Amino acid sequence: MGDPKTAGASATAGEHSSPQRSIDPAALEMLRVADDKGIATAFSRAEQLLPCPIGGSGSCCRICSMGPCRIIGNGAGENVGVCGADLATISARHFARQVAGGTAAHSDHGRDMAYTLLAAAKGAAGDYAIKDEQKLMVVADYLGISTAGREVNDVAAEVAEVALAQFGQPRGEIVYTKRATAKRQARWRDLGLVPRAVDREIAELMHRTHEGVDLDPENILKATMRCALADGWGGSMLSTDISDILFGTPSPLASEINLGVLKADQVNIVVHGHEPTLSAMMVEAVRDPALIAKAKDKGAAGINLAGICCTANEILMRYGIPPAGNFLHQELAVLTGAVEVMVVDVQCIMQALAPLTQRFHTKLVTTSPKARIPGAEHVEFDEATALDTARKLVSMAVDNYQNRGPIHIPDYREPLIAGFSHEYLNYMQGGFHRASFRPLNDAIIAGRVRGLAGVVGCNNARVTQDLAIVELIKSFIARDVMVVVTGCAAAAGAKAGYLSPEVLDAAGPGLREVMEAIGIPPVLHLGSCVDNSRILTVLTQVATEGGLGEDIDDLPAVGLCPEWMCEKAVAIGTYFAASGAHVIFGVGSPVGASAGVTSLMTSGWEELVGGSLEFEPDWDRMLERSLELIDAKRVALKLPQYDPTQFGQSGDTLYFEAIKDQLSGGSADGDHGGAHTHDHATAGTTAHVDATEA
Repeated sequence: MGDPKTAGASATAGEHSSPQRSIDPAALEMLRVADDKGIATAFSRAEQLLPCPIGGSGSCCRICSMGPCRIIGNGAGENVGVCGADLATISARHFARQVAGGTAAHSDHGRDMAYTLLAAAKGAAGDYAIKDEQKLMVVADYLGISTAGREVNDVAAEVAEVALAQFGQPRGEIVYTKRATAKRQARWRDLGLVPRAVDREIAELMHRTHEGVDLDPENILKATMRCALADGWGGSMLSTDISDILFGTPSPLASEINLGVLKADQVNIVVHGHEPTLSAMMVEAVRDPALIAKAKDKGAAGINLAGICCTANEILMRYGIPPAGNFLHQELAVLTGAVEVMVVDVQCIMQALAPLTQRFHTKLVTTSPKARIPGAEHVEFDEATALDTARKLVSMAVDNYQNRGPIHIPDYREPLIAGFSHEYLNYMQGGFHRASFRPLNDAIIAGRVRGLAGVVGCNNARVTQDLAIVELIKSFIARDVMVVVTGCAAAAGAKAGYLSPEVLDAAGPGLREVMEAIGIPPVLHLGSCVDNSRILTVLTQVATEGGLGEDIDDLPAVGLCPEWMCEKAVAIGTYFAASGAHVIFGVGSPVGASAGVTSLMTSGWEELVGGSLEFEPDWDRMLERSLELIDAKRVALKLPQYDPTQFGQSGDTLYFEAIKDQLSGGSADGDHGGAHTHDHATAGTTAHVDATEA
């Protein structure tokens, strides 16, 4: 079991080039197994394959067959490609195409959710139903749809149709942009950044970055922001809302995480990918009494379902199904020898799984017509026969149980609390009739909460798995910064113990006091990577609640993506920056070769839209920069200067002090000896020291 106060201690702040592959003991154990067996993993391949520094920094252009043109060496800033394109144009086009790819991935997910909602509303997908009618009515109102006196399915069908129009409408603007603050909407309109339709923005950005079209880096990057906004305030936000309508809006629940959630005596099924439509049906299928009886007939004690990546987050948030890990755990789960079937759909699925599963008894099954893998079995998923398909996959796993060889399941799992939707946070702070973010705003204004940080994004095998994510979470809460997490970063924090209630011991005194009063932990799991739109919704409400400015760019808040890996992460960072947030990415910069483009995305974007996108590979410099940005916003808002000594012991601290005093037989001011209760006072004192040093 991990210790939230010592996780990552083996790689200290000054040792960011450490060759250690991961800070997760379960991962390290399975990597030793892989090395002993001579099996390659993403970790070992990353050690053997050096990244290309030319393409990685945005100085290689390959969009036409006169190239690829590499703009390198002394004077690279003055060199040009065969067509005359300079380094800034090449870097901007490279970045823009990454954003277009990421927008396409997440928004296509949203389109599929809208199609599923339409099928369910029309009775063409009988295994799905409207689970959250209240959320349906709220979404209908956002979309300008009348609900009075109408049947639920009629409203749902129209919501689906209007949602689908956001992808391909020939005229107009994406409706959800009206959910932004009035100030933000006006700014976007003045700059021509209001997205018109998701598909149009993707297609236009690809057109602009074709050879010989848009050659102005600043203009390319403006179009890039508009494309990303079509994702954040369009496809992704619609996906989150429709998922809530179909499967229920999340509320807090308890579960566990890491490879130890696999069961030695049960049929293990792992779902991996991003679509909640299939995984929700898998939850139903593994509970089928007939399939459970069949598993017992095969000698298993039952059927166990676990998740990897963001499919894991989808079924964790709503059903409490335990995640087996994040992105870099997908091969490690197979290496246990205990997985009968790994069911995958779309996004973040390694092709390496196919040859790996063939070395074990595990069956790899693809389910999406968009995503096949050579060497995997394919069982086509269709919403019209969803539950039957899920039962078929579970039955396949049960039949495969008897083919197991030796297994090795690392005995590591951590408790966690997940399921913090925007709606639940409102409820927690004000109740059903007075739901609001007023308590949080007041705490920020008073300085009990220094600011807000979103720690999100991927795993990347080029850096120590989970290290930067966990260290940033730990450092933020010790300095009274409230943290929200999504995606693989949420899993990283959970594996290190930072999503359990006990993490209050590691929080600063002001943050701890507020979180105890509200009844929530200082690190909140908001969902999968597509659910970053929930963070947009939270930030917008904080801005409109009053006392902290008028828009997202006024807030003492920062977003971080310490281990970014894919195009989706770049798209997310861009739509947050275009919405007014300061965003810092780790690992390395895809535009680092161009000082001009780097300047445009930092100081240029800050002047234009109030947000910025920075790249900083060193996590303690990420922390330093984040606190600098948060404190600068506090100064601009004329809030009290953050003082870590202003708020002392409070909440249940005094209660535990009294218990220790009674157990030790001493006075309240005396030595408490060796009592084995949680020492909240000591944790608070440590936080004081750390925060002062910051």
